[in-house]
Amino acid sequence: MPFTLHGLPVSQGIAIGHVHLVSHALLEVNHYQVAKKHLPRELERLDDAVATVQGELIGLKAATTSGQTHSEVGAFVDLQLMMLADPLLVDAARELIEARGCNAEWALVQQMELLVEQFRQIEDPYLRERQADVVQVVERLVKVLHGHPGHLPAKRRDGFGTVVVAHDLSPADTISFRDHNIAGFVTDVGGPTSHTAIVARSLSLPAVVGLYHIRHVVKDGELLIVDGTRGIVIVDPDEQIVEEYRLRRSELEIERSKLNRLRDTPATTLDGVDIKLLANIEGSKDLPQVKAVNADGIGLYRTEFLFLGRDTLPDESEQYEAYRAVVKSMQGKPVTIRTFDVGADKALDIFAGRVEPNPALGLRAVRFSLSEPQIFLTQLRALLRASAHGKLQIMVPMLSHAQEIDQCLALIEKAKAELREEKLKFDERIEIGGMIEVPAAA
Repeated sequence: MPFTLHGLPVSQGIAIGHVHLVSHALLEVNHYQVAKKHLPRELERLDDAVATVQGELIGLKAATTSGQTHSEVGAFVDLQLMMLADPLLVDAARELIEARGCNAEWALVQQMELLVEQFRQIEDPYLRERQADVVQVVERLVKVLHGHPGHLPAKRRDGFGTVVVAHDLSPADTISFRDHNIAGFVTDVGGPTSHTAIVARSLSLPAVVGLYHIRHVVKDGELLIVDGTRGIVIVDPDEQIVEEYRLRRSELEIERSKLNRLRDTPATTLDGVDIKLLANIEGSKDLPQVKAVNADGIGLYRTEFLFLGRDTLPDESEQYEAYRAVVKSMQGKPVTIRTFDVGADKALDIFAGRVEPNPALGLRAVRFSLSEPQIFLTQLRALLRASAHGKLQIMVPMLSHAQEIDQCLALIEKAKAELREEKLKFDERIEIGGMIEVPAAA
């Protein structure tokens, strides 16, 4: 008999498919004592698991850089790689194994619970949800330690896809759906800013999250309808309901087709106010999509993705070519480029050893840039040079004090003076703006 569940819609669309249950029992690990003479082998098991998971994540990252999936996923993978290298996780688990003579799985889960509790104390909802990344990294490690790599079902041949039902899913899991005829997914936990939700939207997979105990009320192979637009999940629908949702899915596709025909029509309100529709990008590889929707310009070019996941910093020439390519391709349309926003969940590999007690509130965005003036100056020079090729505007992220504004303007003037002396062209009237960070109320 059909019944309906309600959750949080995080990725629009309608999916119809059979349930594939993903177990969450991985973290319910046994605790057992390891004899002192066997402790070196237990530590070796842990190190081998870390190496295996690192290899898996590096493989996923390679897929993002080859253009097989959304580039923002690369940043999520970088974050999980960074967590694997964090002494507060793996090194602390090693110390626990040695001090208590316990098994590696139990040591990892104990340390994970301590870290998750710390994340729960963070007020910022986006950063608080990063506790899920800690859990997902430990799940991958425990899976390897148990010798259960897991698998997704083969592509179905009955016209239906597969709907994954899980407690939670990592971005890495979500990426793998692309090659397995996955129609959509639902999870017990999660929210609209979770990494999994962001990846689902980038892959256009309908998804509903926050359903709490859905894994306990559905069975493997059961038919499911996921309405990612309204946050509805229908379990065991009859043929009439299936046909109704097939019709709705067709209507959505027709609606998208109609909207596509409007892409060259000016965006104007009924009372005659023009609206500029701008695109957010992470690099020149996103430009085909920008042109496909005929955007009025680039509202935000997030330059930190030029810096992430590499052993050396991009020099001025490399940055200049990247920015110039985007500005020229927009043919006079405005391009707002944000100076790199690193820190919090995006850290540079070359500063991996730097300890930051609270990266969300400490050395990030403009504060990081001002702490590394030569790196910042190099980027400002590249941006100014690129401004000679179109309408470029510079945005500086997370300004919170007048002193920071003064320091940024001084560095910009220094960059301009250097370029004038070297007789390199730039837009003398370039517009500079900033994102203002407003302190939370006490």
